[in-house]
Amino acid sequence: MTDENFMLVSLKDSKLKKIAEVLSSETSKKIISYLTTVKEANAKEISDKLGLAMNTVDYNLKKLLESQIIQKRKNFFWSSKGKKIIMYELSNKSIIIAPKDTTEIFSKLKSLLPVFLLTGSLTFAVYVYEKITNSLANIQTLSSSEMAKGSFAGTPQIATDTARDVTINSIENFVYSPINPLWTWFLAGSLTAILIFTILNWRKL
Repeated sequence: MTDENFMLVSLKDSKLKKIAEVLSSETSKKIISYLTTVKEANAKEISDKLGLAMNTVDYNLKKLLESQIIQKRKNFFWSSKGKKIIMYELSNKSIIIAPKDTTEIFSKLKSLLPVFLLTGSLTFAVYVYEKITNSLANIQTLSSSEMAKGSFAGTPQIATDTARDVTINSIENFVYSPINPLWTWFLAGSLTAILIFTILNWRKL
């Protein structure tokens, strides 16, 4: 089956004319009805079961494929004569007829989908990079804390206890965590750039 389970066509789309031609053909409707029953079949099986000439079946299968009402299955067979036998099935798509403007908007937004996917991937990469950087910074902070503890070891306990506690607590309580993480700025900037680009180039998309 195809990835999309619907087909969006406008009133001015040439594809709609092909669909109308197919649905007005009694032979095509018989083939559709037969495929609904058997799920899949090759041209020879359709010809035998429906009592149609092979050239008639081939012609109607071609029209059904062009209108995307049926599709070729990925699996196929080889005949005893070494000929490739193609299997056909219904495409299981819902046909949505929409005004031209709606179709154009949908197509333009669909063309931007790869850009949004790339933005999401890069944002995640920045997020991971920032997490690793912050973790390394915190490890260095803990190392500094251990060094501070060692530097106070063996010193006279006059005012050093207080100084040591203040120093160590200050270091250990410091955790590098920016108020506005880098990935949020990256995502906001990317989305803003996409929005501006879309507005300026809407007619060209």
